[in-house]
Amino acid sequence: MDTQADGSQEPVTEAEAFAAEVSYWREVRGLAKRTLATRMGFDPSYVSHIESGRAKPTEEFARLADETLNAGKAIWNRWCDYEAARATRHPTRAPAPRRAEQPYATGSALVVEHDQARLDYDGASYRLTMRRRLRNTGTEPVTRYLIRISVDRYPGEPERSNAHYREHPLTWAELALTATCRGEAMRWDAKHDRDAFKEIWLVFENTQGRFPLYPGESVWIEYAYSVGDEKWGQWFQRAVRLPTEHLEVQLAFPADLDPVVWGTETSMTAEAAPVRTAPARTEENGMRVFTWTTAAPALHARYRLEWRFRARPELNTTPGESR
Repeated sequence: MDTQADGSQEPVTEAEAFAAEVSYWREVRGLAKRTLATRMGFDPSYVSHIESGRAKPTEEFARLADETLNAGKAIWNRWCDYEAARATRHPTRAPAPRRAEQPYATGSALVVEHDQARLDYDGASYRLTMRRRLRNTGTEPVTRYLIRISVDRYPGEPERSNAHYREHPLTWAELALTATCRGEAMRWDAKHDRDAFKEIWLVFENTQGRFPLYPGESVWIEYAYSVGDEKWGQWFQRAVRLPTEHLEVQLAFPADLDPVVWGTETSMTAEAAPVRTAPARTEENGMRVFTWTTAAPALHARYRLEWRFRARPELNTTPGESR
């Protein structure tokens, strides 16, 4: 527990989750902390204080941050969780509105044993395939799993990106989302549907039956979706939102584009820095494949890989942050 200046104890988990959410979306939009604070009308140091945990988040800050960063209520929902947890510790305070649905069943505790992402580019569109081995360390069955799809064509230029997606929104049809578990197709439900952001529940059931993840069990799930390069942007980021034991990312690009890849790591306590190990590079069937792995990544850390195509400079966008 962190002890605040007034001597009261704050819910560390919810406070950290809120700070991580703000930091994530700020980086998605390519904004410095000072720039975001200025756009929201706050003191230039306030965002830094929020993200480091030195200042308590307020309702006004949460609403403005969600609106300014176009976060699709993700920041607002984190604040509701934070405030609801505070209310349970301070019964005399009027409780803040709670979300009607919680991420997972009470008593569940998911751990990601292995997180493997592969992004394939064919010269016109990207296809992302995610494989995760989940373990239920809790006491209740898990019946659904939350995923996010976030794109930013012009990192570092939020107004340009927002205008682009208002005119060319990300659609379910183009995503062609598929998901499987134990060889069974998983049903999915949209939770948030924004122009450049989707949040989706993958449900452990289909028209043939249900296959929940029971306590003590581990299972592989796989999901995949496509996005054209006119909407994707040349970056891919993994945000560690659940305890994760191993993380792997593969990027496969046509070798004749002469791709180059680099990466950064951001944690709750440190600004973006180069990833500690360089992506390994191999050639296979005309593709140049970059593989980057890390063991036991820190919770709330974000690992971002970016690239450019030296043989097609017209595809390269302004460098910036996101995903």
